[in-house]
Amino acid sequence: MPQSSPYQPALLRILHNTAAVLTVSALISGFWVYNTYDKRWGSVVLPTLGDIQGIHGTIALTFLLLLPAFALYSFHLGHSRLVQEQSFSQLQQLGKPVWWISIHRFANTLMLLAATFAVVTGRMMKEEWLPAGEINRQWYLAHLVAWVCVLISLALHLLLGAKVGGIPLLVSMFNWKMRDEDTPRSWLQGIRIKHSSLILKAIEGVVIGGIIMAFILPVFNS
Repeated sequence: MPQSSPYQPALLRILHNTAAVLTVSALISGFWVYNTYDKRWGSVVLPTLGDIQGIHGTIALTFLLLLPAFALYSFHLGHSRLVQEQSFSQLQQLGKPVWWISIHRFANTLMLLAATFAVVTGRMMKEEWLPAGEINRQWYLAHLVAWVCVLISLALHLLLGAKVGGIPLLVSMFNWKMRDEDTPRSWLQGIRIKHSSLILKAIEGVVIGGIIMAFILPVFNS
């Protein structure tokens, strides 16, 4: 008997899928920038795009504008999908279903932190650095590290999602059917303003603080 796909809230699907498209696009265009101007750790044959930095920057800025809404949803409506205080004790149950669920929550949380790291470091870069051959700038090197972190986090997010929920869970994110009760008027029902988990409060502070920094710091970096 085929396994049915779980139902995902419409707001989650909209935010998650938009973020997914932007994240993959940012990873590809970010590698393209590295492949055009750096290449010190290897390269592949790609067409030369004169405005590849502009393309990457536009994608990244769009992602930054979306990130506050996605982060707030994750922490206040989708908090059950993120790391919990009991997640650490559940790590002792190696190999059991609860262990995989806990690891998946860590991966989801890591994805948010990596994305925040990426937008902060990317916003602190200047477009003239790479064309001028300034590939040892600290913010650029930090952004390369952030790129790797996002790539690893995305891989873990997908692999562990498949492990925990199988293909039905992955497919459910791209199912655009809506239930009658899942309308924009009901999207914010069940929102939790304050967390009972101290660890989740701390992580939210880091993510939201990082997003605010990504908007403000470039003003002082001119």
